[in-house]
Amino acid sequence: MSSTLTERNRWVALYVLCVGMLMIVLDATVVNVALPSIQDDLGFSQSGLAWVVNAYLIAFGGLLLLAGRIGDLVSRKGIFLVGLGVFTAASLLCGVAQSQGLLVGARFLQGAGGAMTSAVILGTIVTMFPEPREQAKAIGVFAFVASAGGAVGLLVGGVLTQAISWHWIFFVNVPIGIATAALAGRLIDPDKGIGFGDGADVPGAVFITGSLMLGVYTIVEPAAEYGWGADRTLALGALSLVLLAAFVAREATARSPLVPLRIFRSRNVTGSNLIQVLSVAGMFGMFFLGALYLQRILDYDALETGLAFLPVTILMGTLSVRYTDRLIMRFGARTMVLGGLGLFMAALALFTRAPVDGDYVSHVLPVMGLLGTGAGLCFPALMTLAMSGATPSDAGLASGLINTTAQVGGALGLAVLATLSASRSNELIGDGKSTAAALTSGYHLAFGIGAALAAVAFAVAITVLKPERRAKKGSEVDPGPWGLAEEPNEQVVDNAA
Repeated sequence: MSSTLTERNRWVALYVLCVGMLMIVLDATVVNVALPSIQDDLGFSQSGLAWVVNAYLIAFGGLLLLAGRIGDLVSRKGIFLVGLGVFTAASLLCGVAQSQGLLVGARFLQGAGGAMTSAVILGTIVTMFPEPREQAKAIGVFAFVASAGGAVGLLVGGVLTQAISWHWIFFVNVPIGIATAALAGRLIDPDKGIGFGDGADVPGAVFITGSLMLGVYTIVEPAAEYGWGADRTLALGALSLVLLAAFVAREATARSPLVPLRIFRSRNVTGSNLIQVLSVAGMFGMFFLGALYLQRILDYDALETGLAFLPVTILMGTLSVRYTDRLIMRFGARTMVLGGLGLFMAALALFTRAPVDGDYVSHVLPVMGLLGTGAGLCFPALMTLAMSGATPSDAGLASGLINTTAQVGGALGLAVLATLSASRSNELIGDGKSTAAALTSGYHLAFGIGAALAAVAFAVAITVLKPERRAKKGSEVDPGPWGLAEEPNEQVVDNAA
């Protein structure tokens, strides 16, 4: 095979991987605009309807880290293809569901398949594109798909629900999943994992999967339903933390740990994952509550709501795919993260001023512009830093980790911001305020908290992330996959570890 054909196939393989990722990310938000139709059709109660979203989030967030590590141990390509199969079959079950139980169960399976598929994609990309500038561009494409998929999901969900029916938001995954699996099987090189060595870390797998799934469940169910101070919430939250502590203790002593703790020796890896939790919490909360503001206050329908978020997608795509890789290579990933987080703060702070009688051009479009620009700069750079301390044998783990923190951050942000917003609105309605004014005030509170989360993320970036420097030829410092290394006063993860 010629080198030109091999080069072309690598980029085609990247796009195939990104189509798989887009399909997974879309399903996290595409359901939101279809929920009223699903409720009317299947007779869900308000609390029961939340499980159409929660079942997916619990399985997805809980299994990402485990799936990423299994990809390192067995085969990333194998895990990707198995995950696609599970996700596609579950999508078909969702589409044909005529009962509440079948839909919720199929959504859980979708989340499990989505976790297996998406957990290994970033690690696969890093190994496919070892040259720094090519890798920067490839991760920029992936970051756009992973970040903008939420906004695209609102648009796709609105179009399919209004034009056909809610069933088609799931049916559309079936031909896409089959085609993606067929192309991936041909284009992605087979890989063999590092093996289980001294044996699989079964206790570690049980501890971390239980902790994450229970933690996400606590956030999306008892915390939102009964409050953060309720006995049930506190008990389940404490149990999740106990399992997490048991997992850390296990990994520190296991001969063949599921998650080697050496990956956290790099401040840039640890810091980028903390920033991911905080920034995605604010962003996902804004997507959900911003859509409610447009629908309940400005009286937008599902399709108009999706179109309103289109500038976010366009700006993120333009920056992530064409420009951010060059900016990272020139100014460093840390600088791009700081700039993007600053724009996040500005966007969310500006949204706190959107009035009851607001209009799109004056009060919404500037927010979408700032948010899209900030995300286009920040998320590719954040993924750069998240992968910078991973050895080739840990690439799937690092990929699963950054995806896990994104999902946990999204669930946390959605639960916290939605709960506080609803409490504020109910309080004002009880005081005699109009429904529109009370709802708007609740949204303002949520957007303000989102801006505060972005400010905390900015502080973490300033204090934890280390500036990169170009590695000189002959230097003993490993330049990492981007041709950049942390400053020498920082302990850099040894790739021979």
